[in-house]
Amino acid sequence: MIHEYQIRVLPQQAVNEQSIKQYISREKGLDLRSINAVRVLRKSIDARRRTIFVNLMVRVFVNEIPQGDEYVSREYADVSNGRAVVVVGAGPAGLFAALKLIEKGYRPILLERGKDVRSRKVDVANIARTHTVNPQSNYCFGEGGAGAYSDGKLYTRSKKRGSIEDVLNIFCQHGASTSILADAHPHLGTDKLPRIIENMRNTILKCGGEVHFETCMQQLLIAGNRVCGVRTDKGEFPADAVILATGHSAKDVYRYLHSNGVQLEAKGFAVGVRLEHPSELIDRIQYHNPQGRGAYLPAAEYSFSTQVGGRGVYSFCMCPGGVVIPSASSSEELLVNGMSPSHRGGRWSNSGMVVQVNCEDVENPDMQMDIDGIENVAPDSPLRVMAFQERLERLCWVMGNRRQTAPAQRMTDFVRGKLSYDLPESSYAPGLISSPMHFWLPKFISSRLQRGFENFGRSSRGFLTSEAKLIGVETRTSSPVRILRNAETLQHVAIEGLFPCGEGAGYAGGIVSAAVDGERCALSACDYVSRL
Repeated sequence: MIHEYQIRVLPQQAVNEQSIKQYISREKGLDLRSINAVRVLRKSIDARRRTIFVNLMVRVFVNEIPQGDEYVSREYADVSNGRAVVVVGAGPAGLFAALKLIEKGYRPILLERGKDVRSRKVDVANIARTHTVNPQSNYCFGEGGAGAYSDGKLYTRSKKRGSIEDVLNIFCQHGASTSILADAHPHLGTDKLPRIIENMRNTILKCGGEVHFETCMQQLLIAGNRVCGVRTDKGEFPADAVILATGHSAKDVYRYLHSNGVQLEAKGFAVGVRLEHPSELIDRIQYHNPQGRGAYLPAAEYSFSTQVGGRGVYSFCMCPGGVVIPSASSSEELLVNGMSPSHRGGRWSNSGMVVQVNCEDVENPDMQMDIDGIENVAPDSPLRVMAFQERLERLCWVMGNRRQTAPAQRMTDFVRGKLSYDLPESSYAPGLISSPMHFWLPKFISSRLQRGFENFGRSSRGFLTSEAKLIGVETRTSSPVRILRNAETLQHVAIEGLFPCGEGAGYAGGIVSAAVDGERCALSACDYVSRL
């Protein structure tokens, strides 16, 4: 027989399958010897009170042997002779679009401006070692996209549960732990994700698709009002449709599209800093225990949100036991992000702490920055929010002594408007420099962060502390531009066969939502091509 139970257990009772079996046997009156297997279907931690519980939905196999894999696998046939669809960008949107094309019998031609996921490691390491940024291969550009070396979180607030489960199953089929199917906040880890991405690429190649690295799109090939391929620095790639999944950092793509009359619009996003605490401190706060998380609990997570001056102030991309990384995609800018390995065992925990910025806010006098080398744009330009983003990243680079040395400030000093005379130890490998971030950040941002931190400190005692430091700046929370598309067909509003896709097109935020959008665009592209 197969039973499903919702149970609530102590952390030590949820540590492995045997301890769960013992609990089920005792609580449900089952003979332990008859329980052949237990599969965890859902798992979440309830840390609201001093006694921590783990909520589990489990499937129990009594006198039965589980059949098949824990995940649902996809069939990918040979599409060598299928009709071609170009996919520009090998991030999650592009990879999942390519796999969905194969599933439907079409041949993907995947073009990626950066290097393969393994070769990228040398270039991202050089940012810390030599402060050198390769503009085509960095934490933002290359196979796997910005998520490949930036944590691998799979949590999304999207309501499309069926599509999300499809995405998680495909990750499992390509080597991810099946624990992501059960965890409330699933996470792959930067140490595991590269191999999974390689396996996805190998599936594409095995099925007759193409993958071209260090191949940068220069323009769309358009006949009349219909796209018929792309031109790159390596030549032309004709196709019946083009899925544009270039990511939120491809500023040259936005400029090319804008200069060629492709309809875009400015889009709000969020801007702030990366906040880093000792992970033991976050464990003590979140688990209400001076001893921290103990032997059975994972590194603690947190989520904060408040309203200050009519704008949201909130934590973003929280990385328990993680590190802060340099995320610049060109040599004269400085911005940071966070990531965690799968074990989340590092000495520090960090998150983005950001302020909501609407399109109209960039014209606020508090947001004005006259920065050399950044051109001004018209007040109604669809690139105006991107221009503000660029000015702030350039300003941060200047404040970091024109290197990848990041400006930083103790959390309490920032709130009090004081320079930090020294800084705590940090995970940020290129190094920190003490800087009055309260002074040079736009007042619109800094004043809201200060009030937000005070609010968070009141709601979570010990969070506002001199042991934490702000590291600047966090600007790539989402795309500052949206490439307009039809809500039903997902095609661009004026160019037939062009499917703007994923986070870079302004329709997703994070790995899972980008992957879901990639699949949706691929299905729409298949429908379009079938009617040609």
